[in-house]
Amino acid sequence: MPADPSYGSAGETPARSAGNHQRSAAAHPARASATSAVEVRRSTRRRKSVSAYREGDRTIVLIPARMSQAEERRWVGVMLDKLAAQESKRHLGDTELTERAARLSAQYFDGRARPASVRWVTNQNTRWGSCTPAEGSIRLSRRLQGMPEYVVDYVLLHELAHLLVPGHGPEFWRLLEAYPRTERARGFLEGVVAAERLPQLPADGDE
Repeated sequence: MPADPSYGSAGETPARSAGNHQRSAAAHPARASATSAVEVRRSTRRRKSVSAYREGDRTIVLIPARMSQAEERRWVGVMLDKLAAQESKRHLGDTELTERAARLSAQYFDGRARPASVRWVTNQNTRWGSCTPAEGSIRLSRRLQGMPEYVVDYVLLHELAHLLVPGHGPEFWRLLEAYPRTERARGFLEGVVAAERLPQLPADGDE
């Protein structure tokens, strides 16, 4: 499964300003599990990086001042998921991964997808996962370790679906529609790719 690309965050911005920072606060009850609010801080000094950290009962997300509101919304979502993943720090071993694949197949595909092996690999830098239907083998990139469980589950289901349907045609995507977090998981992975490729934003005064 090749790495998908896209991303952003939440709420209207410039509410208050302090020096080179503009701040806005917005509640994110669906994603901020450990916090009740998110504060976005825009900086003219920040050119392309996005970062986030916990501060008391809120999450602080730092973004470039030139980001659009749509990009802000996407990036808040990405960073909240990343923080949650870092805080959970639960890594599945190959045995647990195999057991998880079996449970997911039973839950969403009536147990029809039966992989012969499921394991982590370190040599997949442009794919999140891969499947060889003839061998019944599924491999997941170790880059997924530490990401939210629903993301790992989506990639597992994606590869399990390939044991039933080899290509990415309508039948394949119909299978994945059974998983309710497909779009959210794809969005998270797109955000990871976007973070790695975020272009240099124009300097002040540039058109």
